[in-house]
Amino acid sequence: MFTLPAPLATLALQNKRLMYDLLFQATAETLQSIAADPKRLGVRIGFFCILHSWGQTLTHHPHLHCVVPGGGISLDGSRWVGCRPRFLLPVRVLSSRFRRLYLRYLEQAYRAGKLRFHGQLQHLSDPASFARYLAPLRKSKWVVYAKPPFGGPERVLDYLGRYTHRVAISNSRLQQLEDGQVTFSYKDYKDGHQQKLLTLSADEFLRRFLLHVLPEGFQRIRHYGLFSNRHRAENLARCRELLGVSAPAAPPPQDYCERYRQLTGQDLFECPQCQKGQMRRIGVLPAGAATAPWDSS
Repeated sequence: MFTLPAPLATLALQNKRLMYDLLFQATAETLQSIAADPKRLGVRIGFFCILHSWGQTLTHHPHLHCVVPGGGISLDGSRWVGCRPRFLLPVRVLSSRFRRLYLRYLEQAYRAGKLRFHGQLQHLSDPASFARYLAPLRKSKWVVYAKPPFGGPERVLDYLGRYTHRVAISNSRLQQLEDGQVTFSYKDYKDGHQQKLLTLSADEFLRRFLLHVLPEGFQRIRHYGLFSNRHRAENLARCRELLGVSAPAAPPPQDYCERYRQLTGQDLFECPQCQKGQMRRIGVLPAGAATAPWDSS
């Protein structure tokens, strides 16, 4: 996981598209360059990144979750090179490279006039002020966190299901709305991961939630290296060849409604109110067209 420091997170609120793009760019280059270093693994790796911009209390906390296999293809393409058990790449080296690359790209964007400053950050439009703003960030430790490897394909799928398309807060965490106050649960990582409750005014809750609305069309899941979209199929075929494993058999064709029922135990056509009636589409009404009533009996 690669995290933007708090001062840059504040700046990113006014430059979401640019600074989130730089977060992806610096993270991807960090992982690929260090993995390719002969002193490390000396391989081409594949991975994907998922952008999250929130913390447990809905504050602005931009970070990337990255899923990386434990190895890659040697630079000459002749063999698969696996990493050491429970160790892929050194976190301190990742953090230092990530910091250097991000600040370099951010300064380039500044010199090109691509950054915008408003309100309390207006003074950063002055080059000297901007340089002073970045100076402490060059010496601070940037948070890069590595989790232990997954325990098999099922765990990977479970992780992806929880992280790929989640929003800032799930309905299950909402506890109460009363007298203009919203109460929700959160996990306090600084206090032993304890579950706690936080109450905010409805206005403040909405303000925090809307901090995490992405620019229109922004791609928050991106693939790199061996997993890049253009060459993914041939790269994965080469990985299987080097690992001596066969490609998974294609699943038999299946109706999406039946697949949904198998995965969730719910029937897409069951009435959500009475749980007895079956809903079936009997026709499509053209927009704005005057038609006779449908007989739904």
